[in-house]
Amino acid sequence: MNHITDLCAFLDASPVNFWAVETVRQRLEEQGFSRLDMGQAWDIEPGSRHYVVQNGSAIFAFVAGSGSPRKGFNIIAAHSDSPGFRIKPRAEMPCEGGAVKLNTEVYGGPILYTWFDRPLSLAGRVALRGSSPLRPDIRLMRVDRPMLTIPHLAIHFNRAVNEGNPLSKQKDMLPVIALDCPKPKGLVRMLISETLDVDPDAILDYDLSLYDTTPAATIGLENEMLSSGRLDDLSMVHAALTALLDKADEPSDYTRVMAIFDNEETGSGTKQGAGSPILEHILRRIVTAAGGTDDDYLRAVADSFLISADDAHGLHPNYVEKQDPTNHPVLGGGPCIKVNANCKYMTDADSAAVFRSLCDIADVPCQYFVNHSDVAGGSTLGNILTSQIPLRGVDMGAPIWAMHSVRETASTFDHTATIAAFSAFFAQ
Repeated sequence: MNHITDLCAFLDASPVNFWAVETVRQRLEEQGFSRLDMGQAWDIEPGSRHYVVQNGSAIFAFVAGSGSPRKGFNIIAAHSDSPGFRIKPRAEMPCEGGAVKLNTEVYGGPILYTWFDRPLSLAGRVALRGSSPLRPDIRLMRVDRPMLTIPHLAIHFNRAVNEGNPLSKQKDMLPVIALDCPKPKGLVRMLISETLDVDPDAILDYDLSLYDTTPAATIGLENEMLSSGRLDDLSMVHAALTALLDKADEPSDYTRVMAIFDNEETGSGTKQGAGSPILEHILRRIVTAAGGTDDDYLRAVADSFLISADDAHGLHPNYVEKQDPTNHPVLGGGPCIKVNANCKYMTDADSAAVFRSLCDIADVPCQYFVNHSDVAGGSTLGNILTSQIPLRGVDMGAPIWAMHSVRETASTFDHTATIAAFSAFFAQ
């Protein structure tokens, strides 16, 4: 299976953050990685493979280095979440005429109107009664068939729709799940019960989201583009995972780490986000489990490097003026180094030089993304992580179109080039 076919399969298997982490976990297990528990003692041997899951939506995998405990970490970070819609508690909303819609809350910053008139469904996790009130039984849930839609208002009722159409997140963006439901109350609970084959009374709560059921697909005259939901940032998750597995058998003095965080789209301020100390705790425990001291940990951090991988904005053929005048990262031109004078990205000349050198080793081109000076840019994982751990590092990503749309577009070449650069990094 080539990298693009595998990426499409990965995207289709990962409709929401919890499923993305489960897909990564399964692939790690297949390649001999064993799970570690943050609440248990760790036994780590040189070259051993392990992973940690945080809250079901973040995952951290590593291949222990064969060097001393003070030898550094080569880290690639990405995130599992994408903008969309979360289902609220008591979500059922009966409407005049018999239709039933679900009450939702917007997660992150999606392009709202791209979600209209699409075949949608539900995925996420459900909390059931467990053996202890402090330990509910957590199950993943996914409805595979299209089941909902957010219908647009006909143009005949809004003739100015193509001239600009302000949307209410509470009124306009609610999905319809049924046309004739005599007992809409408890409909979501009934659906969960049927999907998981559990007693409705056992259901305590849920984290469920909408997802577009349309599969990922290659497009273009030569199939040179990829159209899919959640490319930001699951394409970088896939690239990091592929490179880690590709180089896992090769010895290295460095410990190679893949860190997949959650909640980047809402600021990373959760226990599974980049703003938490979870990665610092994991790196410190790797050092101590190998017999190292606190001084060894600090020396290892000083000898480490981070690639913060989050997709970039490619030059849009219809909106060239939106880009910086002299930096035009194009789809098909290779991965982008992301630079910001106000430190929204962690990149500096030192770290950009490192990534350019890795691209040279991998024999792939690289580009630069810089914001137009009149447009405020967003931040990502790198600068947030450095508030926890003083790492050298670079922010980068593959260029895409329509970032935060329900379907984004990327270049197939850029994805394979990114994997090659990541593999060169993990080969150090």
